[in-house]
Amino acid sequence: MVGRAIGLGRIHWSFLLAKIRFGSKSYDLPGNRIIRIPLGICLVLLGTVGFLPVLGFWMIPLGLMILSVDIPVVRRFNRRVSVAFARWWSGRKPRRAQ
Repeated sequence: MVGRAIGLGRIHWSFLLAKIRFGSKSYDLPGNRIIRIPLGICLVLLGTVGFLPVLGFWMIPLGLMILSVDIPVVRRFNRRVSVAFARWWSGRKPRRAQ
């Protein structure tokens, strides 16, 4: 019965791996939690010096998304920020072209 679900056929193992999604694209994360947590922490810390070449402020949200896979507090924070941003974005009035 391993690898099977009632009425669903075979379960793909890739479904069980941690993933992050940007729009319509999905990226696999390392399967080991011991690798994901230090990777997320490094991205957040190195993102704070984003004014340096190669490093950037883009690393902070990426690190938080990786950390949110394993840490519920970060997951809740990310969700609150994304909901607040979505509400703000949908409440904006479109600018009229003149």
